[in-house]
Amino acid sequence: MILIRLISKLPLHVLYIFSDFLYLLAYYLIGYRKKVVQDNLKHAFPEKSHAERREIEKKFYRNFTDSLAETIKLLTMDENEMSKRFLTKNPALIFDLVDKGEIVIGMCGHFFNWEGHLLTVSSKVQEKCETIYTRINQPFFEKLMQTIRGRMGAKITEKKSFQRNFLKNRKIPRLIVLAADQRPNLLDIRYRTSFMNRQTAFFEGGEKLAKRFNLTVIYAFTSKPKRGHYEFEYRMLAAPPYTSHEPHSITEKFISLLADNIREHPDLYLWSHNRWKNQTNPTTEASQP
Repeated sequence: MILIRLISKLPLHVLYIFSDFLYLLAYYLIGYRKKVVQDNLKHAFPEKSHAERREIEKKFYRNFTDSLAETIKLLTMDENEMSKRFLTKNPALIFDLVDKGEIVIGMCGHFFNWEGHLLTVSSKVQEKCETIYTRINQPFFEKLMQTIRGRMGAKITEKKSFQRNFLKNRKIPRLIVLAADQRPNLLDIRYRTSFMNRQTAFFEGGEKLAKRFNLTVIYAFTSKPKRGHYEFEYRMLAAPPYTSHEPHSITEKFISLLADNIREHPDLYLWSHNRWKNQTNPTTEASQP
């Protein structure tokens, strides 16, 4: 950890030199998960030419290695630099409600750099931010990510413990951050629908929580105007009362916003994640594609 902290103190433009080298290594020499990336892009963008998908692929790998460098830098990055590099738009959609004593659900996808986004938000509300995560099997990286994610005061809750902890703390106003595009385990699948031209399973925990406790849901639309700078525009996804909402309405709206975000900024999405692996489950509910 000491070595990582020392590396983190290097200026970001120096860390980007390592990112450039890692990009060449990952893309051209090792081909890190290249087959998964290419298969995902081919299904997601069948209308694009091979050359167009290859361009997205290359930009994705550059963003991927940049995000690794940026995440290391987040271990020691000060709040002033963080606020310049990770810009939030329409923050009042979240913070005004939290200040009024409400719980807000923030649903987002795996766009670069989600770690910087989390720290920027938690630096504004400190302990009034809670993020749900899946434990990393390697102890060193588990400790590292816990340290980074929690350094601005956010509460870090493992997915397995979330339901019990929410019921215990349901009166405490805060922002709850959910990466709602993760691949569910087969036993966890709640909803299947068409997403990026494939039948895809989604958690519905965010929707069930919002409708049961009348919580506002916000989506963070992600863009990257230039290297090392990101913008997260908060958009209203759903708000109570939910008496007239159809089943899956919040999940479907999230999926629609997520797809729009991907189509507008395809190189920022985590294509190396094997999102569509083991998606067959005959007991799950299916919707029309």
